[in-house]
Amino acid sequence: MSTVTIPTAETGEASDGARPVYRRVLLKVSGEVLMGEQKFGIDIDTLGAVASDIGEVVAQGVQVCLVIGGGNIFRGLSMAGKGMERASADYMGMLATVMNALAMQSALERIGVHTRVQSAIPMDAICEPYIRRRALRHLEKGRVVIFAAGLGAPFFTTDTPAALRAAEMGCDALLKGTSVDGVYTADPKKDASAERYDRLSYLEVLAQDLRVMDASAISLMRDNAIPIIVFSIKERGAFLNVLTGAGVHTVIAHERHAKD
Repeated sequence: MSTVTIPTAETGEASDGARPVYRRVLLKVSGEVLMGEQKFGIDIDTLGAVASDIGEVVAQGVQVCLVIGGGNIFRGLSMAGKGMERASADYMGMLATVMNALAMQSALERIGVHTRVQSAIPMDAICEPYIRRRALRHLEKGRVVIFAAGLGAPFFTTDTPAALRAAEMGCDALLKGTSVDGVYTADPKKDASAERYDRLSYLEVLAQDLRVMDASAISLMRDNAIPIIVFSIKERGAFLNVLTGAGVHTVIAHERHAKD
């Protein structure tokens, strides 16, 4: 399948590849990405590479906020499946996202990118509490804002808070950085015949149960007309490339964007 350029949020026109087509975006990164080739924890080289990619985008004048999963440190749902009480397991997973957020903040500030971490669970000694208007002000000043601790409540994955924060911040797009370069008909790591979708509508994702994000997150993005762009964050420079309409990715948007 061929690569598709990204429509702008305002006009639906394609980018010429010269400049990012979105003014403000939320980047959702899975915790597993930060493991690199390790089986657990944070790989410093991978962390630095992701931070550098974010720095390149910020240097282009794009306002960036982040949500990072915690699966590289602790997976609440997995532990709940092994007998741990679900709410407690989920709270532990939220703490893992705070650890990843602080690690990313350190990596970004090491390369000169001003960053703030805001947690849905108050932790005044290490980060700010989540305050919407304060977060918006940080973005307007060019700071990267990392939202941690999910929604501050159990029974939600980090997909839902990513979608919620994207809507609250008035983001033009939600970008999901994963280990694969888009949405496929099957798991490309297990099925060599799997094909990548160039475009999908929100309804197609839900109807086909493609598991790109939680159904609640997809529905929230659909209600707010915020496109979801899925790409491989492991490819150096892919974040900026996707924002300029280049690179390999899948766009999930309203039906008018999902048709040729």
